[in-house]
Order: sequence, then structure tokens, then C-alpha cells
Amino acid sequence: MPQSAEKTLDHAPLFCEPEYRQMLAEKKLNFECPHPDQVVSDQREFTKTWEYREQNLARQALVVNPAKACQPLGAVFAAAGFERTMSFVHGSQGCVAYYRSHLSRHFKEPSSVVSSSMTEDAAVFGGLKNMVDGLANTYKLYNPKMIAVSTTCMAEVIGDDLHGFIENAKSEGSVPRDFDVPFAHTPAFVGSHVDGYDSMVKGVLENFWKGTARSEATASINIIPGFDGFCVGNNRELKRLLDLMQVTYLFIQDASDQFDTPSDGNFRMYDGGTKINDVKAALNAEGTLSLQYYNTRKTLDYCREVGQATTSFRYPLGVEATDELLMAISDISGREIPEAIRLERGRLIDAMADSQAWLYGKKYAIYGDPDFVYGMARFIMETGGEPTHCLATNGTSAWEDEMKELLASSPFGKNAQVWPGKDLWALRSLLFTEPVDLLIGNSYGKYLERDTGTPLVRLMFPIFDRHHHHRFPLMGYQGGLRLLTAILDKIFDNLDRETMHAGVTDYSYDLTR
Repeated sequence: MPQSAEKTLDHAPLFCEPEYRQMLAEKKLNFECPHPDQVVSDQREFTKTWEYREQNLARQALVVNPAKACQPLGAVFAAAGFERTMSFVHGSQGCVAYYRSHLSRHFKEPSSVVSSSMTEDAAVFGGLKNMVDGLANTYKLYNPKMIAVSTTCMAEVIGDDLHGFIENAKSEGSVPRDFDVPFAHTPAFVGSHVDGYDSMVKGVLENFWKGTARSEATASINIIPGFDGFCVGNNRELKRLLDLMQVTYLFIQDASDQFDTPSDGNFRMYDGGTKINDVKAALNAEGTLSLQYYNTRKTLDYCREVGQATTSFRYPLGVEATDELLMAISDISGREIPEAIRLERGRLIDAMADSQAWLYGKKYAIYGDPDFVYGMARFIMETGGEPTHCLATNGTSAWEDEMKELLASSPFGKNAQVWPGKDLWALRSLLFTEPVDLLIGNSYGKYLERDTGTPLVRLMFPIFDRHHHHRFPLMGYQGGLRLLTAILDKIFDNLDRETMHAGVTDYSYDLTR
């Protein structure tokens, strides 16, 4: 075998060695019951046709590779944005391993989550004992300031009552009576991670605000970022802009430090996050602003119930969306937008104009969360591109209507199509029958890139197969430059690949683009 102590190969080149090729070929022949190559080839070609597309888009009873995750993942991410908060998922260990690995693989940081370790007996008799023991262990072992409880499918199917269980656990001394244990029911079989995020943030606010009278409003703004795989870069960029405006603000659920801890010899199970005392005081803020509407619908309703003014955006990307965000903040706070920020805006517009010849008329397929797809389609049209396919597996009919209104507002959106509730296998059919120039989404799109030849720009959670993208902003004018560069790099890289063969395709293999 080619693998030895003197010659250690990564798995990719290792499996290309003759011994492994033979082993894999024999496995396929003897155990996979393969169809003849011609049958496979014919079927593959059929799946690229309009006839198959119509059957694929009509599919209802099966989901293939949805562009979403389940509710508890959103709740776990939400909990990570509060001071010394341990996320406690009432369910099985296997489910919780998925949430931890998903976040760790994207951020390249540890993701600490506790499970109540429900098994078959808990599924029959209920998970109260698991809750009592689990909260006690979490409190003693990990020394949190707060434990945020969410649920998985198992706990929801059998109907475990989190409020009652937590009260019983406190009565049995698992945690002190006055210890904060906010909770959210997050059934994984409905909704998506954005709903789980919303429920958990609302649960935290209710834990501190319920039964408390709102005093005279302070000149401060609460900002809820939403479920954002680029929170490290985005939150810090937005704070920089707000500091330039001299605005008094509070990020509710700020995970930027938790998922970007330094290597300095000290392990940080908890880092950063919105301070508990600040969450309590946030009740008296002038208003609450959400950066992603579909991530915070229940939370914003609750903020209005307690008397706050609310404003929401749909992942503010690019020039116009950033303008609207900053002007809303200026109106609420009474602060002027300083000249330094106006100059940043002008530089972004200048950069877009410099690259206009390469961006105009490019066609895109965009997939991901509803707010992200909305914001990205808006930015693409600012560059003169056409968002041909806009797909959100967790998109609603209301989102579809909003997308159509947005697309109708620009000549670059007149041929665009909106696909709520569809998955990436449906997107495959769209790419084969109505091809585009670029695909924008997360790492799961790499299989579409390989299959359809559509270059992928990774700008959406999760990004597993590239490193450190989340450390740079997408929002704000500086984030717009990052977006612009990412798209242009992909355009130029693809152009170089298409023109690099000497004497065959290299007639425009230019040094200067």
C-alpha cells in the first residue's frame, strides 16, 4: 500500500492510488448492484431536460438537499450570542452533535452545546429526569451565567413541557431558583433554523422583560442581527459605522467574539456576547431594529407589545440597502451620517463603475435564507446583473410576493423567477434548462457547480470547504466592496480557465482585465 510513516498522503491523493482504485471498483461491482453505464448515462442526460424539470418542480412528497437547517440549530446559534450562556438542547446526543459540528465546521471554532441525552426510555416515559440531571450537571460543570434550553424532534413529538420541566428542575435544586433558564420550543420537523433563532431570542427577551414595567425610553437602539454566518465580520463592521455616527446602541445576540476567539494560550468556553444586564436594560430602548426580518418576526412582535418602535431590514447589502439602514438609524437616534461614511459610499460606487463592463448583463442563481436572497438579488441588480433564479427552501408565499415586487422595481429583474419552498435538486433542473453565469450560495452548491458547470460564489452559511470568509463583512459599504471583489474574482478566474490553452483558446488570455 502507498501509505506509510515515510509517505503520508491526504485522503484525496491516497484514494487515487492503484490499490484503492481497484478496491473501490470491486466494491461497486460486487455490492452496489450497478446499472449498465449506458443506462446511467441516458438517465443522467434525461435529468437535464425540460421534461424532467417539470416533473422535478412538481414534486411534493420528497425533499432532496434543502437549502436550510432545522430549528434547534438556529436556537443554538442564538444562545451563543449572550454572555456566558450555555445552550442546552433537550433531545438526543446525535442531534446535538450535528448542531455543534455544523457551527464548528463553518466558523473553525469550538461550539459548546449540552444535550439532555434522551434515549428510548425518555421517549416512552418523558424526559423530565434528563432535564433535572442535565441542568444540574451543566450548572456545576460549565459555570454559565445563563442556560438557554431548546428542543429536538423527540422532545416535541412526546410533548415535553419545557416550562414545567425547568420549574421542576429548579424545585429539585438543579439550579438556583433565581438562575436564568430561558427556553424555546424548536420542533425540527417544521420551520427552519431562522425560526429557531427567532424563538430563542424572543425566549431570552421574555425571560428578562416579562412582568417588568417599561420606564421612560432611553436614546438607545437595540439591533438584532439574525442568524448570520458572517456575524464576525458583519457585526464588527456595523459597530464601526455606528461608532462613527456616535449612536448609542446594543447588539442583542452578538456572537462575533464567541466564534472568533484568539489563540493566546487561554481556552475560552465563553467569549463576548450581549451582557445579561444590558439585555435587561434593553427593554427601555427607543426602538429595536432587525437586520433580517424573517429571522425575527416573533421577536419584533414582542418588542412592539412592550411598547418599542421596530424597524426591520432584509440583510442590507450594497449601496441602497446600506443607505436605508444608516438613514433609519439616523432618524431614530437623531445623529447625522458623518462625511467619513459618505466617502466610503462614494468609493463603493466608484468601484462598481470601474468594473461595470464585466458585471453588466451577468445572470445569477441565488439560493439561501429568505432575507439573504432578497438582499443579494437587490445588490446584483445594482451591479447591472440579472438575478435569474431566486430560491429559498424556507421562503414563504409572503416572501415570494416581496421578491416579485423587488424584481419588478428594476429592468434587471424583469426575467427573474422566484422559487419558494424548492430545494437544490430543483435548482439543478433550473440551471440545466435556463443556465446562468454564476451561482451564489453556500458550500452545498459545489455539487451543482461540478454537475452543471456553473461557477459558485460562496457567500451564505454554511461554508465548510473554504476558510475564514466569515471574518470579513458583507454588510455596509466595506462589505459591498467585499461582495464585489468575490464576484469579480470568480468571473475572472473562470475566464482564465476558459482561455488558457495556448493556440486554442488563449486569444484573450489577457494580463489586464
